[in-house]
Amino acid sequence: MADQQVQTPKLEDLPKVAENLKSQLEHFNTGALKDVETHEKVVLPTAEDVQQEKQHNQFIQSVEGFSTDALRKTETVEKIVLPNAEDVQQEKQHNQLIQSVEGFSADALRKTETVEKVILPNAEDVQQEKQHNQFIQSVEGFNTEALRKTETVEKLVLPNAEEMATEKAVETVLKGIEGFDPSQLKHTETQEKVVLPDAEAVQQEKTQQNLLHGVESFDKSALKPTDTVEKIILPATEDIAQEKGQQQLREGIETFDPANLKHAETQEKNPLPTKEAIEQEKQN
Repeated sequence: MADQQVQTPKLEDLPKVAENLKSQLEHFNTGALKDVETHEKVVLPTAEDVQQEKQHNQFIQSVEGFSTDALRKTETVEKIVLPNAEDVQQEKQHNQLIQSVEGFSADALRKTETVEKVILPNAEDVQQEKQHNQFIQSVEGFNTEALRKTETVEKLVLPNAEEMATEKAVETVLKGIEGFDPSQLKHTETQEKVVLPDAEAVQQEKTQQNLLHGVESFDKSALKPTDTVEKIILPATEDIAQEKGQQQLREGIETFDPANLKHAETQEKNPLPTKEAIEQEKQN
C-alpha cells in the first residue's frame, strides 16, 4: 500500500455542486445556529457484570497466591507395551522377506532377449485420424472469398411508457434534492437509551457459558478407543450410465464430419414499432 502513488484528481474529475446549493452554502449565516451543551452519560454495569468481575478477580488472586508447597512429589512410571500375536507374526514375515531378498541368487535367473513389438492401429483409429486430418485441411484451405459481405444494421429501441415514467420520477427526485432548503429543518436533541437484555437473552447467555464450561472441563479419559473402517462405495448404475453417455457424446463430437452441414443464409429482420408504441411516443 505504501508503494502506490496517490494521484491528485483533475479539476474536470471533481464532483460538481449545483449553483443554487453553492450559493446557499456561501451565504449561510452561522449566527442562526443555537448553542447546545453536550451531556455525558455514564452507563453503570449490571449485577451480572459486577458478579463476573468479582469472580474474575478472585480467580486471578487464587492463581497468584497459589502455594507450590502444597504439591506432592510424584514419579513418572514408563510402561512397556508388549506386541500381540498379530504384530509378532507380521514382524516375522517382514524379516523373512528381507532375508529372502538379501540371500537371493542371481545365478538362478535365465538369460532372455527383449523383443520390441509395434502395435498397429485398428480400423477405428485410422478412420478417426483421417477425419481429423480432413477437418484440419478443410479449415486451413477455407476460401474466405466465398463469404458474402454484410452490413450491420443498428437498431434503435425506443423506451416504453414504464421506462419513461421511471426516468421522470428519478429526475423529479434529483431536482427535489438539489433544491432542498436546509433552513426548514428543526433542531432536535439526541437521547441515548441503554437497552437492558430481556429474560430470553439472559437465558441464552447462561446456556452458552454452561456449554463453554462443559467443553473446557471435559474429561478425555472417559473416551473409548475406536477403529476407523474405510468403506469403498462403488458407483451406481445411474452413474455408470451417465459416464457411458458422456463418452459416447465425446466420441460423436470428435468424429463429427463438417461436410454433412448444409449451407444456410442469415436474414436480418428489422421489427417496426407497433401502433401503440408510436401513439405512446407521440403523447410523451
